[in-house]
Amino acid sequence: MENQHETLFTGFDFYDCDMHFSDKQKALRQEVRDFVDIEVLPKINPYWERAEFPWEIARKMVDLPIIGGVLFEHGAASLDFVEMGLVMYELGKGDGSISTFYGVHSGLAMGSIGLLGDEEQKARWLPAMVKLEKIGAFALTEPDVGSNAAQVKTRARKDGDGYILNGAKRWIGNASIADVLIIWARDETSGDFGGYVIENPKDTEGVAIKDIWGKIGKRAVLNADIKLDEVYVPAENKLTHVNRFRDMARVLGLGRYGVAWEAAGVAAGAFELALKYSKEREQFGKPIAGFQLIQHKLVEMATEVTLMQTLCLQLSHLLNSGRISEGTLSMAKYNNARKARYVTQLARECLGGNGIVIDNHIARLMLDAEIIYTYEGTNEVNLLLVGRELTGLNAFV
Repeated sequence: MENQHETLFTGFDFYDCDMHFSDKQKALRQEVRDFVDIEVLPKINPYWERAEFPWEIARKMVDLPIIGGVLFEHGAASLDFVEMGLVMYELGKGDGSISTFYGVHSGLAMGSIGLLGDEEQKARWLPAMVKLEKIGAFALTEPDVGSNAAQVKTRARKDGDGYILNGAKRWIGNASIADVLIIWARDETSGDFGGYVIENPKDTEGVAIKDIWGKIGKRAVLNADIKLDEVYVPAENKLTHVNRFRDMARVLGLGRYGVAWEAAGVAAGAFELALKYSKEREQFGKPIAGFQLIQHKLVEMATEVTLMQTLCLQLSHLLNSGRISEGTLSMAKYNNARKARYVTQLARECLGGNGIVIDNHIARLMLDAEIIYTYEGTNEVNLLLVGRELTGLNAFV
């Protein structure tokens, strides 16, 4: 317990989850934690306030052995699932925009190519993406299709030696900076579901990308509307090993796993900051941490963060042993996303008026938690996925 006190502000771990991590896993976590402390926290706030993508931070992520996540070919990081979770946790503690950029590029985009592409496709795109020479984006959500993602309206039409895409996408992370843009669409003849890779989308005829402004959270990562008007994609750019939505759902499942860890990280980051502040801030002649109402908030936060950590740890073991299900992944996202909202709001309260300025980081994390509540499946959808697995009855309408 003595060591725990020494690391309380930078690595809260009340139930000693560390005992389950290998030296290699701990070393990677520390490397990412140092990156957040040196490169993210001192620099992110102005980018967040301006809603500007922080290239100076993002480019330096290439020096971390994390790009490509659990992929192991073509220079990818070859992380195990615990390591992948710890990376998302530590990035989330620092900033949700940075963790989202990483999750979209390394998880959704590279994951789609690595899991669903053939050998030629992987060899063509992954090496440059590992080096961040090419940035990836994953375009599934549409203006009229969110939670019912399997019903995408974007269509692909076979045309000679390629395909013609028509449709629209919305809320697509990294889209306006992407060099490799994966469009999910249905074949207008067969109805098959497919992933179509547009290279250099900004220079591709018929592709219009417009960033979405006015977001209240994750402001330093760019999300965009995309319009596709008779866009030609060569046949070799259609991902080979996907014909059904369920094929692509493997990628979404891994994304949901990462977001569960990210939500725990966002909550832990806000709690650690609030704990430190409460022990240093004095009112009525003593630190505010000595007052019962503040201790109540601190214990509430500590308990929820501990539950989120232990849930993520067990989830990683289930994933490593191949015993995962849609319901277990959805339960983790459902629980951690709503608890991240609660914890970050309590952390904000501990700082009083100081909690509403981003200089103290908690306000930024609190608003980032709002975004986590909705993406990678709204919490309502994740709840119903768990309910379907528990009861065998589909409550979706």
